Amino acid sequence: MNPIQAARAAGQQIWLDNLSRSLINEGQLARHIDNGVAGVTTNPAIFHKAIAEGQDYRPALDAMRAENLTAEQRYERLVIEDVQRACDVIRPVFDASQGDAGYVSLEVSPALSDDEAGTVAAARRLSAAVARDNLLVKIPATAAGVRAIETLTGEGLSINVTLMFSLAHVDAVAGAYQRGLEKLAAAGGNLSKVRSVASVFLSRWDTLIDKQLEEIGTEEALDMRGIAGVALARQAYQRYLARFHGAGFAPLAEKGARPQSMLWASTGTKNPAYFDLMYVEPLIGPETVNTLPDATLAAFADHGDVTENRIVEDVEADAAHIAALARLGLDMDVLGERLQQDGLAQFATAFGKLLELTA
Repeated sequence: MNPIQAARAAGQQIWLDNLSRSLINEGQLARHIDNGVAGVTTNPAIFHKAIAEGQDYRPALDAMRAENLTAEQRYERLVIEDVQRACDVIRPVFDASQGDAGYVSLEVSPALSDDEAGTVAAARRLSAAVARDNLLVKIPATAAGVRAIETLTGEGLSINVTLMFSLAHVDAVAGAYQRGLEKLAAAGGNLSKVRSVASVFLSRWDTLIDKQLEEIGTEEALDMRGIAGVALARQAYQRYLARFHGAGFAPLAEKGARPQSMLWASTGTKNPAYFDLMYVEPLIGPETVNTLPDATLAAFADHGDVTENRIVEDVEADAAHIAALARLGLDMDVLGERLQQDGLAQFATAFGKLLELTA
């Protein structure tokens, strides 16, 4: 059993944070799946890299030049085909798991991050265009996004909530998911068909917090570097357990509703001084997902050490660490809003560059 399969046996799904036409055409995606990868995530930056660096898209782009399409329409046509094909490649995982695994994610336009109605319309449209049961539509955890998530969950759509950076985001997103399921149940919908993951971004935390701790410069502050991301994830998992294994969710669970899984995102280690699997090994636990970029996936497959349920280790120490950061003036809810805005800006920039390629 390789580490990817061992993590699955311990209750965690490993997903690939990448997709391109060449990955599908050359069979690499299928090989990843054979090795135990259980899902695929994408974002505008991933597709920008794929289209900018790959030649596989050139024939389709050239053919579309004769059509009266906008740059965004061309982009969507390209990526919808990729996502459909990826959904088909991983469909056996979806079927074998009875809809628990085997998903591919496609993000709505970053331009819609503060547009509730636009997000709802785009999610419906993309879901219909892809037309695969194992699609997750990605929506950011902005205030408008959270309201859209409630509406769309109430309609039976499966959602990957992205750009979550704080426990406040975790609570808001989980509440929207639960309210959406309650609406779906009231309408007589099939709750068992809905799948959702809540993506908490990790490495960006330590990049930000470490810099601020270094500016403080005390021995205490310097000793606190490199801990915030994992501490946040473990606290988020405690929130998950309390909500989705508590009495409040039980009536929905009895009707077939699935918990909204915590997904660990931004898991490539940014600081070369840190362990390359610092956002992987400590966060293995039941009913979780970890989405890994190529280099981190290769590192995990090569030398990953899977110890079951590490995610519940040191929970009290993690809470104490977050409290100690707050005493130093580093409030993770406040900084989480800053990180979310930074993430939205980065995705918007990547999306703009992407549309330049398809214009």
